[in-house]
Amino acid sequence: MTPEKHNKHSQITTEQTGKQSAHERGLGIFNTILPDMPDKLATALGPVAPDMIRFIIDVAGGEVMTRPGLDLQSREVATIAALAALGNAAPQLAVHMRGGLTSGLAPQQIVDILYLVAVFAGFPAALNGISVAREVFADKAVNFTPEPEQLTDEERESRGYASLQATSGAAGKAVLENMRRRVPAMADLLIRFSYGDVIARSNLSPIHKEVAMIACCCARGGMIPQMKVHMHAALNVGMTQEAILELLVHLAIYAGFPASLNGIAAAGEVFEQI
Repeated sequence: MTPEKHNKHSQITTEQTGKQSAHERGLGIFNTILPDMPDKLATALGPVAPDMIRFIIDVAGGEVMTRPGLDLQSREVATIAALAALGNAAPQLAVHMRGGLTSGLAPQQIVDILYLVAVFAGFPAALNGISVAREVFADKAVNFTPEPEQLTDEERESRGYASLQATSGAAGKAVLENMRRRVPAMADLLIRFSYGDVIARSNLSPIHKEVAMIACCCARGGMIPQMKVHMHAALNVGMTQEAILELLVHLAIYAGFPASLNGIAAAGEVFEQI
C-alpha cells in the first residue's frame, strides 16, 4: 500500500521543495505499524466526520508520531499505558497493541505494561487491558506462554527495595519510611507489590517502565506528585529531558491537551530542581 493510494483522504500534497507533507509522513508511519488503518478510517469516519481522518493521519501520525526525540517503540509503550489507564478506550488500545507488536514489543512486554497499569490505574483497568491483549494475541496468532513468578514475601521486599533504590535513591526511601510511620500497611503494599512484584520485573527496560508510568500518571490526571517522582526516576535511569518533553507532546494525542500541558508544567518544575 503506497501513500499515493490514500491521497483521497486529504487535500494536503507534497510541497514544491520535495519535503514530505504531514499527510505523507502520517501515511508512512501507519503503513509501517498499522497498514490497514487508513482504509478502516475512511470506512468508519468518512460518512460522518471526514476531517477526523485528516486529524488522525496528518496530526497524530504526521505531526506527532514522526517527530524525532522518541523512538516508535517507546511511543507505543506510552500509548498502550495511557489508553489502558484511561479505562474507556478498548478499541484504540487493541489498535496500539497491534502496533506495539509490529514495532517489536514482545507479548510479555505488553502484559508487563498492563501490570504497571494495575499499580497506577487500579486492577479493573489492568484486567480490562489484559482482556484486550488476549483478543489481540489470539487474532495475531501470537505464540505466547507466560511463566509466572514465584516469590516469597522476603524476596518481594528485597527486590522492591533494590528497585526503589535504583530509580529513586535516598529520596524514594525517605518517602517510604515516612509512609511506614503513618500507614504501615500502605508502605508494605508499595514496597512488596508496586516495586517488588511489578516495577522490579525485568521484561521492560528501565526507561520503558518509566515511560509507561509517566504515561499512566498523565492520562489519569490529578497525579502530578507521582508523575514528578517518575520524571526524576526517568532521568536517573538515563532518559533525557528532551525525551520526557517529547513523551508529553505525544500524550497530548492520547490523553488530551490539558493533561499534556499539566505534564509539561510538572516537567519544568522537575528540571528546575536539578
